[in-house]
Parts: sequence; structure tokens; C-alpha cells
Amino acid sequence: MTVLPDDGLSLAAEFPAATHAQWQRLVAGVLSRSGKDVPDTEAEDVLSTVLEDGLRARPLYTADGPADTAVAASGSAPDAGLPGFAPFVRAGRPEGNTANGWDVRQRHAVADPETVLTDLENGVTSLWLAVGPGGIPAGELDRVLKDVYLDLAPVVLDAGAETPTAAAELLDVFARRGIAPEAALGNLGADPLGTEARTGAAYDGDGFPATVALTRLCAESYPGLRALTVDALPYHEAGGSAAQELGASLATGVAYLRALTAGGLTVEQALGQLEFRYAATADQFLTIAKLRAARRLWARVAEACGAPAAGAQLQHAVTSSVMMTGRDPWVNMLRTTLATLAAGVGGAESVTVHPFDHALGLPDAFARRIARNTSTILIEESHLARVIDPAGGSWYVERLTDELAHAAWEFFQGIERDGGQAAVLRSGRIAEDLAATWAERSKALAKRREPVTGVSEFPHLGEKPVVRAPAPAEPSGGLPRVRRDEAFEALRARSDAHLAATGARPKVFLAALGPAAAHTGRLTFAANLFQAGGIEPVTEGSFEDSGAGEACLCSSDALYEEQAESAAAGLRAAGAAHVSLAGRGTYAGVDSHVFAGCDAVAVLSATLDRMGVS
Repeated sequence: MTVLPDDGLSLAAEFPAATHAQWQRLVAGVLSRSGKDVPDTEAEDVLSTVLEDGLRARPLYTADGPADTAVAASGSAPDAGLPGFAPFVRAGRPEGNTANGWDVRQRHAVADPETVLTDLENGVTSLWLAVGPGGIPAGELDRVLKDVYLDLAPVVLDAGAETPTAAAELLDVFARRGIAPEAALGNLGADPLGTEARTGAAYDGDGFPATVALTRLCAESYPGLRALTVDALPYHEAGGSAAQELGASLATGVAYLRALTAGGLTVEQALGQLEFRYAATADQFLTIAKLRAARRLWARVAEACGAPAAGAQLQHAVTSSVMMTGRDPWVNMLRTTLATLAAGVGGAESVTVHPFDHALGLPDAFARRIARNTSTILIEESHLARVIDPAGGSWYVERLTDELAHAAWEFFQGIERDGGQAAVLRSGRIAEDLAATWAERSKALAKRREPVTGVSEFPHLGEKPVVRAPAPAEPSGGLPRVRRDEAFEALRARSDAHLAATGARPKVFLAALGPAAAHTGRLTFAANLFQAGGIEPVTEGSFEDSGAGEACLCSSDALYEEQAESAAAGLRAAGAAHVSLAGRGTYAGVDSHVFAGCDAVAVLSATLDRMGVS
């Protein structure tokens, strides 16, 4: 037994240390009593959760567990190093975000100088401007930025195919305001491959001549201004996994490095002109691991290019639009808070928080205020920026970072084997990969194994709709944009239309059998399920008085054996056209079943069809 010094907090130090093997044996014993006989060494696998990309969340992580020992023995998990030094896992800069916190970067797609100024006066530190069709006209940049101190607030452009025009206009604004080239800050946002992913249309030709010229100008004359953005959001927003998002960003970055060095820039100059944009989701650990893995992978690319010291990846994290919902949008405040926390802990230098009403249209002043204050609270009140890489050293985070890095590298290598990022975009291969991933995730969403609070779980049928002015149309024509709530949103829209046409929502009568202790659990489950499809559950009174055309039996398995068939017969006699049962089991008179893990979207869609709700 290890003897520890007496510090007055001995706790369990007097007991012999438990081993990993002992824990496995105890777990296997518990599993055997539940009918699952597995060898001790496989007990962890039974309790593990399979994630996307072949990743697995294990029930226990230790310094000397078998999984961790295997990684150490194989040499596949290198030392994370020190912040600001290769492989940059812990941070891209030695100080991380501890100086002033991360850059609070808010997006603007409307030419409204008052809103821009309000953001900057209340915590925002840089501007992300959507320019061109569906955004701010390039000629309006001077007016939009008229009261902005351009030597203090960096400006990042997102202009798609209009990048050369928008960049020239911004540089002209700098010149007219007397901003010296060395004082200009921001990013001109050139991203030909990202624009092609969004729109399906290629521009700037082979070798990206206009982009190379713009990059050379920044490298030679504007030291505080980068020229290129590697935007991975199109791949995330098309339903891609974390590894696919990272792999696509690596392939895009490598394509730009090839073009820039072929155009005369040094490797160090080319690396210094790139900024990477990633999605931050409410899955905080996966987001933290993704940002850490991204830095490690890009450092590997820089090392292969002969410039390991220049491989620090500059990261801009944006709260995911895939996770945002139109129903119960207030919950989005919680989602974006978790995502922002993860982005900050993961080491992103800049963070954009989408307003909670992002899925509904143009945000109002309240939504924008909450969005920018999310970062302020996490930095100033939660003190997240006081520590560099606060998740570092967690056996779970380090393991997840390593596994995700390997999965992303494999996807990246597949893109390179198929000719590079431009080739897989134009062949449709990457679209197929992303669609396959989204199809699998859609199954989990439909079965509510990935719950969406306020939509597929705990919906509120009586909520007052939040109405916003329409937002400018996003660029389209390339990869699709998906949202987690889209299948349930379609069901709720059918219910809304029925309510508008008839004055009432479709209803289902929940027939509770036996005492509350027997039926409460399944009655609550059924009510939650049907409301997710916009179907109002009726739990009081009789079926005849409910106004419903269908009924669902709710009770325990024991009472079903005694009463399900007679209850179903009674409901039929009372006029129920369809009788379902919450749970499993075959009973005369029961037409269908609802249960945990059922395909809720299919069940609810079929129910609405039977009710004549189009």
C-alpha cells in the first residue's frame, strides 16, 4: 500500500488502493445479475456509449486503465506539450485566453450601423460581416463602419464569391479613415472552397489566383490582417460529424497551402494567413476535444511542411445552428451557453454566439444582448479565461481528443486519396458521406435517443410563438443545411395548420388503468410523446367527452395482463377508431404500441395521417 503524508485529510488513504481489474470484476458481477454474462475485461464495453466516428464514451477513465495503457504503449497519444508550442494541443498561444479572454465576435448580415455600434459598446470586440447577396452590400461597408474605431475592432468579412470586391472596399475604407496598413486588423475572409461547398459554384479558377494575390498583399503590407478563412461550418451544417468537419477543414487548409506556396509565399507566410472556423455545440466535451484535436492535426500538417513552429491554428468558434430550435427558442440560451463554455475551454481565440432566435429570423435587441453577454458572463463572472486549457489532464478529455484526432486524420487522408477537397466537392463524394452521417443521426433523433428539449422532449403546445422579421436568405445551391428539430418541426407545423383551420388541435385520449402508482410513468411518457407531434393529450373525463378520435392505454405490465383487452374493447365501443398501448405486449383490440426507443417521428406521422391532419 502506498503511504501518503499525513496532511489531515486522509479520507480513504488507510485503505488499500482499488485496482482497475477489481472494478471490472465488480461491474461484471452486477451485469451477470441482470442477465448479461460477460468476461471481466469486456464489462466496460457493455457500459460504453457508442458515439459518431467510431468513438466510444467509456464509463471509467484512469491513468492506468487498459484503454489508456494501450494508447500509451502504441505511442498514438503524444505529449500534449506546453501552451503556445507544438503540437499546440493545449493552446495556440503561450498565454492562451488568459490575457483578456477570448475575442467576442458577433455576426451582422444587415447594413445597420446602430446595431454594430451597440454591440461594440456592450462587450463585442470584433465584427463578422456577411457581405454580398443576402448580406451587406459591399458599397455599404463605409456607412456600416462609420463610427467604428478600425484600429481597435478587427473586421472579418464573409463575402463568398464577392470577396475580391468586398476586400477592396474594406481596404479602401481603411485608407480613407487614415488607418495605417500595419494598424489594420481582421480577416478578408477569402474561402473559395468554402464558398463552393455553400453554393455549388466554383470561382477563382485553378490555383485560386485572386486569393493568392490578396494573400500576398496581406502578407507583405498588412501584418495584422489575414486573407483566408477555412470555414468548416458548411460540413457541420450539412449534418457532418466532428471528425468529418475536422477532416474537411484540414483538406481545405492543405489545398490553400499548396496554392499559396506555388504562388510564391513561404510556408510560414502561408500558415500565418489562415484562420479556421468551427462549430461549437452543446456537447461540451466533444467540442473541447474537437478544438484541441484541430490544433494538434494542423500542427502535424505544419510539421510535414517543414514549419512546425508556425503551426499554431487560429480558431474562430461559432455556436451551432444545427442545434438551434424554432420551438421553445428560449432553451437555445442554455444550448449556446454550453457551447460557448466549451469553445472557451477548448481554446478558441474568437467566439460567436448566435442569438437564441437565430432559427426564426433577424434577432431583436434583447436576443443580441443575451448573446454577447453570454461570453461576458463566462469570462468576467465564471473566470473561464483565468486558466489555460482547464480541461487538459482530464483522462476523458485527453482520450477523446486523441481518438477524434485519429478519426479526423483518417477522413482527411481519404479526401487526399480522392484528389483533394475540390475534387470531393465536385464529385459529390463528400456530400454523400455527410448525408450518410446525417441519416444515421436522424434515426437517433427520431427515436429520441438524442433528445431535443422543448421539441422532442417536454414540448409546450401552448407556447406563444416568437415572431421575428425574416433574415436575409443564406447562400445556397451546395451542401444542404439541416437542423436537429426539422422532423418534429414538420409534425408541429401540421398540427398548427389544423389548429388554424379547425380551431382545435388533434387529440388523443390517454386511458389510465389502475392507481396512479401503476399508470403515472407511462401516462407521462405518452403525453410527452404525443405533444412532440402537436397532438394534445386528454387525461381527464371519459373518452366520449374528450373530443378525441383515438386512445392510448397507460398502465403497468401486470395491469395490462388483467385489463388491457377489456379496456380496449370498451374504448372501441365508445367510438375510438384506433387504440394504442404505452409499452409492449400483444392484446386483442390494441392496434399499435408506443414505447421508449420507438420511432417517434414515424408513429406521430402515422397518427396525424389517421386523424386527417395534412
